[in-house]
Parts: sequence; structure tokens; C-alpha cells
Amino acid sequence: MNVQLIAPPRRAEGNVALPTSKSISNRALVIAALCADEPQVMRPALCDDTAVMIDALGQQGNDLTVNVGAAGTAMRFLTAYYATREGMTVTLDGVERMRQRPIGVLVDALCSLGASIDYQGKDGYPPLRVTGAAMRGGDVEMQGGVSSQFISAVMMILPAIGGGTIRLTGDIVSVPYIHMTAAVMRDMGATVDMEDKRIIVGGNGYTGNDYLVEADWSAAAPWYALAALMPGSSLRLEGLTPESIQGDAHLVALGRQLGIDTRFDARGATLDTSHFIGCCCSCFADMTATPDLVPSWTVLLCLLERSFRMTGVRTLRLKESDRIEALREELLKLGYVLKIECDDAISWYGERSAISPDPPTIDPHGDHRLALAFAPAAVRFPGLVIQDAAVVSKSYPAYWRHLRQSGFTVNELAQ
Repeated sequence: MNVQLIAPPRRAEGNVALPTSKSISNRALVIAALCADEPQVMRPALCDDTAVMIDALGQQGNDLTVNVGAAGTAMRFLTAYYATREGMTVTLDGVERMRQRPIGVLVDALCSLGASIDYQGKDGYPPLRVTGAAMRGGDVEMQGGVSSQFISAVMMILPAIGGGTIRLTGDIVSVPYIHMTAAVMRDMGATVDMEDKRIIVGGNGYTGNDYLVEADWSAAAPWYALAALMPGSSLRLEGLTPESIQGDAHLVALGRQLGIDTRFDARGATLDTSHFIGCCCSCFADMTATPDLVPSWTVLLCLLERSFRMTGVRTLRLKESDRIEALREELLKLGYVLKIECDDAISWYGERSAISPDPPTIDPHGDHRLALAFAPAAVRFPGLVIQDAAVVSKSYPAYWRHLRQSGFTVNELAQ
């Protein structure tokens, strides 16, 4: 499905029922599966990634084949989970892009704890054959600069195999996601202490508390972008709280830099643009802790013609797409020349290129974050087309419907 977008003439408005967090959902679902008394995960995200996880965790028997599609979180977390399931042998695979995403750091850590995992193709990459084993707790050393999901995967199984300590080496990326994992683990009864580059996990298992999943701050990013592009809009984002365990709640601070105030009440957050300041000085930001915000914020700052430099972006090369290259290619269609300075920095200082007079067509490269990020560009480019629009089902299936409800015209086009 392709969609063509036309923004409302003056402002967007409405109450947006944001999806719940798939990141939190998948952590809680894995932990619940590790518990003997099957606690409930309440309000799990209704999206592709969580559906993959629920389906995989519900499978029984031996010599299973589980295809996680494009769900990177499921690949990492299920590798660790199945490694603990004595008597089960599972082949884990995904789409072609998944076979290009390295997983060796996680496999090495799990094998040092007694896991039995074999590569079925290229060493260090899926597909994997995981044979459940009597794993043992203990100390393990892991690189901190590849993916926080590797660390989270090991953290979550440690209470079930006797506990242990994870020693992290080098720089650590996406630290808030590690803290998120620790918070969910504690809420479900585990003991987790974090000391600098050491994560100490108790070995007494989980107490099996039920868990209520909160609204997704990552899904709020395109709505902050719309508020910035259409000052005077009236947007209420239901379910958000200032006490969130999600690092992407940093949106509040990012929005404040543009003059977007976030006002909380018992039911959610209202975006107030009465003090919007738009273009002003250059923006310099370290996005190491919040990589999922990079697509939306990169597109937004270009649309506002506000020069910027972002660091801490190197992990975006290994997401559902190479998000850095994809952003460069698609922004060029809008006339913005994004500069890739090095593996860890991107910038835009006002360089423009000629564009076609026709409404541009954006290819999200099979990546939900890119589809979400580029849709607000219809405010500046009426008639903008997003190809493969159904890709948003990975995290936010109701996105196009919510845009319609806020005043956008969203036309489905034949592919």
C-alpha cells in the first residue's frame, strides 16, 4: 500500500491514543515466559513485533522453526530465552535484512554461560539453531557499543539460571534501554543493581508480578514534529507520563528547545506551541541514548531549515534499514543534502539541491521509523507519497488512521 498525504490547511488537532510500548511489551512477555506461575502482561502493544513474540513464546515441542521476520528485538530476546529451554531445539530466522544484522556478541555471551547455539549460515549472523541447555549463572563480559538488546537479552535470563554479573567494555550505546530492562525486571520481582559498567543480577528468579505496559514515547515523535511544523495545532497524546522508564521521553526536552511545551495531566500530555520559536541557532545533540528519535528529528530539523549536527548515530546502520543512508537518500528527494561526517555523526548546515516540481515519493526502505518520520513532511510538500505505508504496522498500525483523525487527507494509492 502507498499513501498520499495532504496536511490540513492550518493546524492539526485531536486526541491521539498512542500505542503501548513494544520495547516494554517484549521485555515483559519474555520475563513472564520465564516465570513458573505465568503472570499477565496487560495492554501489550498490538503491532507486528509483539505479535511475533507472542506467537513464538506460545509454540511448544521440539525441533521448531521460528521466523521473526524483521523483528530484531524478537531475534535477540528469543535467542536468549530458547537457550534456557532444556529439551527444545529451535531454528531462529528472519527476513534477508535480519541475516545481515550481526548477533555474534550475544551468542558468545550466552555460550560462555553454557548455551548451545550454532550458526546455520554466515558465522556471527542469523539464522541460528538454538538447543536448550542447563545454563549456569556467573560472570560474563560483553561489548557495550554494539546493541543494548544483546545486554538486555542476557540480563533477563540471568535470574532464571542462577544470576550473575555482566561486565561491559568500551562505550555503551542506548543506555536508557538497559535501564528500561532493569526496571521491568525489578517490577516483576528480580534483583538488579547497576554500578558503572557492571550489572549485577540476583539468581532467585522472578516473583511473577503482573505487568501493565505504558504508552510508547517513540510513537510520539512524529506528533512532536507536526506540532513544530504547524504551530497552533491542538494535539493531545493520551497515555504519556513524565515518570516513564523510556529514554525517548527525552522528547520533552528536545521539544522544549523548539518552544514546544509538554503539559501533563492524569490522562496524558498536551503539546503547547504558543511559545514556538522555529528557526534560530544551530542544534547540536548527542543521540547515543535515544537512537530511535534520530529519523523524526533529522527530518523535522531539515523541514524547519534549522542547521544541526547529531552524534551517537552509528547503531542506526544496523537497524531495519541502514537508517543513515536511507535518511540521506530520501531527504535528497526533498532538496536537503544531509552530510554523513563519519560513522557516528550526521549534519545539515543549509545545503539544498534542486527537486522535481512533482510531489516527492518517499521510500521507507522497509523501515517503520522512516515512514513515521517522513509523513509530517507533507506539511511542506502537499501530496507527498509514502511507499510501502503498511510498514508502520511494525510498531504503530493505527498511524495513518490517527493522521486522518487529526485533519490530514490520507489517500491510498495502487502500487
